[in-house]
Amino acid sequence: MNYSKFHFGYNKRQRNGILFLVLIIVLLQAVFFFVDFSSNETTNFSEREMVLFQKELDSLKAIELENKKSKVYLFNPNFITDFKGYQLGLSIDEIDRLHNYREKGSYVNSIKQFQEVTKISDSLLNVISPNFKFPKWVGSKKITQKEKFTSSPKKIIVKQDINTIKASDLRIVNGIGEKLADRIIAYRSRLQGFSFDNQLYEVWNIDKEVIDRVLQRFEVVKPPVIQKINVNEATFKQVLAIVYIDYELTKKIFNYRDEVAEIQSLEELKKIDGFPIEKFDRIALYLVAE
Repeated sequence: MNYSKFHFGYNKRQRNGILFLVLIIVLLQAVFFFVDFSSNETTNFSEREMVLFQKELDSLKAIELENKKSKVYLFNPNFITDFKGYQLGLSIDEIDRLHNYREKGSYVNSIKQFQEVTKISDSLLNVISPNFKFPKWVGSKKITQKEKFTSSPKKIIVKQDINTIKASDLRIVNGIGEKLADRIIAYRSRLQGFSFDNQLYEVWNIDKEVIDRVLQRFEVVKPPVIQKINVNEATFKQVLAIVYIDYELTKKIFNYRDEVAEIQSLEELKKIDGFPIEKFDRIALYLVAE
């Protein structure tokens, strides 16, 4: 083969392209043989980046964990349990006071009221009170139906004097009919007038609930003026006529009077065997020792 013919068979442009291609091949082979591709510089740099990245990640996780630990949740102090109260620093007595208050159906609606109920110190209150969360309706100026009812002015009943009314006046009380009204007036006459409100409960055969309703409208405004009997001069019949003294007690009083010749003080009657001490203030309305 004639190589000179082969070489000079290409034009100048083609020959330059072949030479350029050969040059590139030679350069690539030289780079492959003379450049050390096993260097760890790039690898070492990547490892340092990974270490720094891991440290940064660990730092962020630590911050997040700390935030979770320090995060405080608001709570309604009305529903503090024993364990929660212990965590907050409340004593057993302070927790019990709160629970007793809640058992009555009452609610703590302010920080001040919480301290009034539990009796905790100012220092502890300042620490835990920022975490209190009361219901939205607390502090609201909206008036409920119950408040409207209780805030309305109550009708004031002016009580009449039980010693001046008539039987017909008593019949306005629920449970008092004609017979019961007459019975109350008759007992008032025997007493010469009611001296105490609770003497109404002595009226025969009337329920306590009925008398309670009577006393809601009537009371002793002006006690009666009772003409007292001198126990040293009274007759047997006069003493027996006193409502609170029966026949047997009358006999004992006269026997005692005969023994001592003269009763110096009405208090001496308490020395009589079987004397009803609980009725002394009633009996003293009618007797005097002179």
